[in-house]
Amino acid sequence: MPRLDDKVVLVSGGASGIGAATARLVVREGGKSVVADRDEEKGRALADELGASALFLPLDVTREAAWQKAIAVTAETFGGLHGLLNAAGIGTRTDIESCTLEDYRRVNDINALGTFLGCKTVIPAMKQSGGGSIVNISSVLGLRGASYALAYCASKGAVRLLTKHVALHCAQMKYNIRCNSVHPGYIDTPMVAPRLTQNVGNMSGRQWLEELHPLGRLGEAGEVANMILFLLSDEASFSTGSEFICDGGLTA
Repeated sequence: MPRLDDKVVLVSGGASGIGAATARLVVREGGKSVVADRDEEKGRALADELGASALFLPLDVTREAAWQKAIAVTAETFGGLHGLLNAAGIGTRTDIESCTLEDYRRVNDINALGTFLGCKTVIPAMKQSGGGSIVNISSVLGLRGASYALAYCASKGAVRLLTKHVALHCAQMKYNIRCNSVHPGYIDTPMVAPRLTQNVGNMSGRQWLEELHPLGRLGEAGEVANMILFLLSDEASFSTGSEFICDGGLTA
């Protein structure tokens, strides 16, 4: 039996990277994917590729009304909502002295505020569907610091503890809704791509990032999506409020 048989999953940031890989897996495993993203061209192309089991919806994750509309259309189209992946995210390379207020707000609005709005808005729809699973993309930099990524670290640390609150609240309220965070290392996605050509000392950016991981390479979006698939499925029925790390040994 497919692992997500008849489950409906909304994926923010679904047009590329980890979000797109997850949207593909959801359909492959018998579910329905809602590809939600600001990039309409890529999002529609992916939904078209996935066929009748997918739907593209425009979504600015920083706007509560946009979330409300996306979730309402999802439930109306597919008859319910059982999973949410909060994958929309951005990053900047700044430290405490160089980071502007504008940069800090922009990163935290998308990464932290966007995840908050997704979790808050989806809960009523999941309750009506009998429960579900929320997966929030944090980062290894939500578990440890980095001198070059102030706003990103702050936002991903916020996602980690927001996840725990959502998990405990939903458990206490008996909603049958689980919530977990996934913490990738450096994954070969469009967000990381600009780093690969920026030299670090006598190494290329790619070499430098690869050497951070004991496995000696960058991760692939599909590898993270496999972990997300587990958390969205009933196989993870006793997992909530936890961090799941997919980082090639980086944090070890």
